[in-house]
Amino acid sequence: MPNDPIKGEGWAAASLDDLGEGHGFRKVRSALGVTAFGANAVVLPPGYVTPSHYHERQEELYIVLDGEIEFEFGDGGTHTLGHGGMARVSPETLRRLRNTSASDDATYVCVGGADGYVGRDGVRPDDPEFAGA
Repeated sequence: MPNDPIKGEGWAAASLDDLGEGHGFRKVRSALGVTAFGANAVVLPPGYVTPSHYHERQEELYIVLDGEIEFEFGDGGTHTLGHGGMARVSPETLRRLRNTSASDDATYVCVGGADGYVGRDGVRPDDPEFAGA
């Protein structure tokens, strides 16, 4: 049974199981309060093929957590990724995913965003610049 995410001052944490059960989407962004980019986890049943899609603005990064997923791209290219595999896809690129297993679920996380990279903006609390803020 799913649990609510644990939340503190400026943070939230949850496991994949906390966000739902069964096949389909687990809404990471809304559950954890993410506001700067989209994020979902998806559990694909054995042999399942997603509908083809593309985006108007959002670049996506797919990260395979479990199983093996074949990515099919609009240019006819395919690439199969297992645990820890990653694929970046431009917004306008048509893509479709397939769980290659006949008997096991496959799980991936997809993070999407638009309007560019923020750059290095981390600050250590012991940095004098930080202490003066």
